[in-house]
Amino acid sequence: MLCRHAGSSRDAPMSTVREAMVSNPGRLPADAFARAAGELLQRPEVRAVYVTDDERLVGVVTRKTLVREVVAVGLDPSTTELRAIAEAPHFTIGPDVPLEEAFRFLETEDAERVPVVDEHHRLLGVLSRSVLQRRLAEDEEEPLPPAA
Repeated sequence: MLCRHAGSSRDAPMSTVREAMVSNPGRLPADAFARAAGELLQRPEVRAVYVTDDERLVGVVTRKTLVREVVAVGLDPSTTELRAIAEAPHFTIGPDVPLEEAFRFLETEDAERVPVVDEHHRLLGVLSRSVLQRRLAEDEEEPLPPAA
């Protein structure tokens, strides 16, 4: 779990996770029902629903979670609360982690996305590896033309 909350001590300002994260990830309260998560997950761009309790991240629900925890065991998605099936996130990351460090972390852990939380574990956003790769590519400086 990479969850650093202090700012970087470097002299030059550096891009941080806060600048590259998706700020409004799909989220539902812990007392919402599995059916609501399933409805969000029907959208192709939604890969996970983040489950919160008073803004604090309590877990993640994916399509796989719904199949394994609700469908396969015969639970009713209209009465099964998300708090009962949400999986604890494998990792979280702080908003002030430098982007290069965050990218190395995602690569090392082979993670496609990771929730961004503050020091109180409040969900602030989600950092996606593909978005981060694009952001880092944009930040690369253009090479200078050769001197004449």
